Amino acid sequence: MSVEHASIEELGRELGEQIARTPEYERFEDAREAVQRDEDVQERIDEFERIREEFMQARRTGDASQSDLKRVQQAQSELHSMPVMREFLDAQDELSDTLESVNEAISEPLAVDFGGEAGGCCQD
Repeated sequence: MSVEHASIEELGRELGEQIARTPEYERFEDAREAVQRDEDVQERIDEFERIREEFMQARRTGDASQSDLKRVQQAQSELHSMPVMREFLDAQDELSDTLESVNEAISEPLAVDFGGEAGGCCQD
């Protein structure tokens, strides 16, 4: 491995470590752990996943109805309205915004979207 390549990888590791120390990442991790520990939220997640899977199966067979879709949306709305889940989603959005800013900073000197299209082929 070349010295330049090792240096770039080390910079990547350092960037990851710095991101892990940001308030946004710490908030996200705290919120994620709170979701995992909350039995009510976990039950609601399981219920939502079951309802969503039933809807997806009905859709695959052509039997999904508008009321089935509304049932999925209602279950998701109820899940997302739970305070612990709401905090997780807010923290996730905040972290995503921070990571998008990092992506833009990395991409700017490269003239490509590092996190989005750098691996693609034949893109205009």
